[in-house]
Amino acid sequence: MKHTLKILLFISLVLIISCTNVKKNDASENTVEFTTWSEANILIINYDEFKPMIQVSDGKKLHVFNFWATWCKPCVEELPYFEKLNKKYDEIEVTLVSLDFPNKLSEQVIPFANNNKLISNIVLLDDTRSHFWIPDVDENWSGAIPATLMLSKKDRIFYEKAFTFEELEKEILNQLK
Repeated sequence: MKHTLKILLFISLVLIISCTNVKKNDASENTVEFTTWSEANILIINYDEFKPMIQVSDGKKLHVFNFWATWCKPCVEELPYFEKLNKKYDEIEVTLVSLDFPNKLSEQVIPFANNNKLISNIVLLDDTRSHFWIPDVDENWSGAIPATLMLSKKDRIFYEKAFTFEELEKEILNQLK
């Protein structure tokens, strides 16, 4: 029961965040209603709580999960690309899955999210069973980051690489077709 309640709370929070953080106007210019990140709106979850998010595609949006950490230079370099595309396309929903240590949430993850005005959903994955969840996300994933999982109406595609903006947009547009 407690596990189900956590999942429902998480899904509700994701919906609230995704509905309030970004506003797209009719002129195709994006305005951001930035919400300050805090311990209250970045959930620390284990893989069992995270797994339902990466198993279901609602058929309405392309769901993009970017696995990253504040200490990973290539991850930090590509995050603005995910943010830009999340603002640009109504058809995608980006979730940034932090692999930072949970005890670094207040001192690293939250300040990073606020300093960079991140608008995508953020979760911190706290699960020491990486030998279990890494191959469950994708059987070919070595565990290196950055890594990205895209769930569309038609495909589940995993990338173990850092993207340029052009590469990422091309992959997203291919999935939106």
